Formats: sequence, structure tokens, C-alpha cells
Amino acid sequence: MELSIAQPDDWHLHLRDNELLQTVVSHSAKQFGRAIIMPNLKPPVTTTAAAVSYYDSILKALPNNTNFTPLMTLYLTDKTTPQEIKLARESGVVYAVKLYPAGATTNSQDGVTDLFGKCVPALEEMINQNIPLLVHGEVTDPKVDIFDRERVFIETVLKPLIQKFPKLKVVMEHVTTMDAIKFVESCEEGSVAATVTPQHLLLNRNSLFQGGLQPHNYCLPVLKRETHRQAIVSAVTSGNKRFFLGTDSAPHERRTKESSCGCAGVFNAPVALSIYAKVFEEAGALDKLEAFTSFNGPDFYGLPRNTRKITLKKTPWKVPESYSYASGSIVPMSAGESLEWLPIFP
Repeated sequence: MELSIAQPDDWHLHLRDNELLQTVVSHSAKQFGRAIIMPNLKPPVTTTAAAVSYYDSILKALPNNTNFTPLMTLYLTDKTTPQEIKLARESGVVYAVKLYPAGATTNSQDGVTDLFGKCVPALEEMINQNIPLLVHGEVTDPKVDIFDRERVFIETVLKPLIQKFPKLKVVMEHVTTMDAIKFVESCEEGSVAATVTPQHLLLNRNSLFQGGLQPHNYCLPVLKRETHRQAIVSAVTSGNKRFFLGTDSAPHERRTKESSCGCAGVFNAPVALSIYAKVFEEAGALDKLEAFTSFNGPDFYGLPRNTRKITLKKTPWKVPESYSYASGSIVPMSAGESLEWLPIFP
């Protein structure tokens, strides 16, 4: 059995920098035509000049004869100016601005602390320039249970944000709860959308603890109850245009995951398309897969759909236990397991 689909794009990707960038970029570049690149480096990508420099670094790291376009983002801070938003639009390489609540995830300590105060001029200019805001949708108040942070964020931040700026395009990234699904479905199509990861479609929070602590399944937002996973699968496989592929592939060196204070992030780039296909097949919705992987994202961003095709072949293949590089190794999602769908590229 084979499926031929338009080449997908990844609308949420961490490529890191330096040696790690060199190690992981090929996994995404051979599968996806484009990817929205996250800006949470050290230091974060807060200016257009930094985004252009990072863009150049990614191009230099790409394998030869690769048809892959990085779509850059700016890291929103309390100090982001309207002029910086204008420069971003004029650059031709920046396609979105990322909101990290300060302290929400990896390298987010420089994130926003005053969204409805200091960030208002930048948000207004984003509307003028038609630049989407990409949202890590979790509150960081330590009094809020970690499994409730997405739901509380919707009520206290996202709903007021959209009420205050109804013309702002917003992507709620890596949604993990039925609360997020219901919220996105309640919003105007083309105004608010959401990305969905392989891990949040395939795994629930039991996967963090079965057989012992599983650090390579730990990500933020954290995996949730099975009822939430089922709600996400139902929404994604329904054909709703508000949802599209965003892997949130987030590589960390093995020792930083398997430590006394392990990093959050799942490196899923090598297996993402295989897992998406598995989820859609199990839901009886393979006919909806192409729209999710290849159409809904570019349609929301106002970009042309890819014309190249890839093939997904129903043939078992084994995921490597790890990928080595000079400074260590990276463990992928589903390491050592057998997957049933194999992407084949022209």
C-alpha cells in the first residue's frame, strides 16, 4: 500500500544551532518543504538581523541538493518595537513572531512578562503587517498545576488577547487538551489555528512513567490524559482546516535528557510522518492526512502549497536507537521500535 501526498511542511520546528544544527537539520530537510523555525536559542532571536543570520546558518548546514526553506520567527519580548516588526516583514525571511511566557519552556527566560501592556504596540504592528503570533499556551504561575496550565492560559490570556485584537492571526502551538481543541474550533476559521505534534497524538501521560521514568517522552506542554489525546485525534482527523502539522521536534543531547534535571523536548523529526500516518490510519482517515500535513498550514499563512510529491509506503522499518555526533548522541521518539509507514522521497 502506498500514499502519494504533496510534500508536507513543518509549522513548528527547533533546529538549535552550531553542532546540534548540523546534526539534526537533514532529518527535517529531506521530509519537509518548509519549516517555521523556533527562535529560542541562547541568546534568543529577538531582532530581524539575528533572524537573517540564523537563516544563513541553516542554509549553510543543509545537505547539498536540498529543497528546504526555513521560515524564520522573532522571539517576542517586552522590548520588541513596532519598527522591528516592520523590519521583519521587509526582510522576506521572517514569517511569524513567537510568544513565550517567561519561564514556560526551554530557553524562555527572556520571554514576555507584560503582554497587555508593553507588547501592545508590537502586536498592533503585527496586525498591520499581517504577521501571525505563535503562542506557547501555558501559564507559568507555580500555583497552577502543570496539567492545567494550558486550560488556564486559554481563559486568562488567549481569550482576552483575541477579544482585544480580533484581527490578529494566532497559532496556538502544540495543543494538548480538549479545552484547546474546543477553543480553536470556536474561533473564526483563518484567524486562529493550532499545530499538533506526533507525541500528543500518539501518547498520553502514562507514557512518561510506564516501566520507569521515560525522559525521552518528556516535553512541554507535558503529555495529558487519554481523554485529551482522543479529543486531539478526533479534531485532527476530522478534516478541520484549523489544525495542521507542527512537530515541535526539539533535540537535546542524551545526557541532558537522562539527568537529575532532564530537559523538555522530544526529537521526533525522523519519525514524524510515519507517526502521523499511523494515527490517521487507525482513525480511518487516511484521506484527510494530506490536508493536515500539506494544505492547512500554507493556506493559513497565505503561502502556496508545495507542488512536489512524496510517497508513504506501508512497509515496516526500525527506528534507530540514537543518532550520534561528535559531542554525544540524540535519542529519537520511538527509538528502537518498528513503525509501519516509511516516507520515500524523490
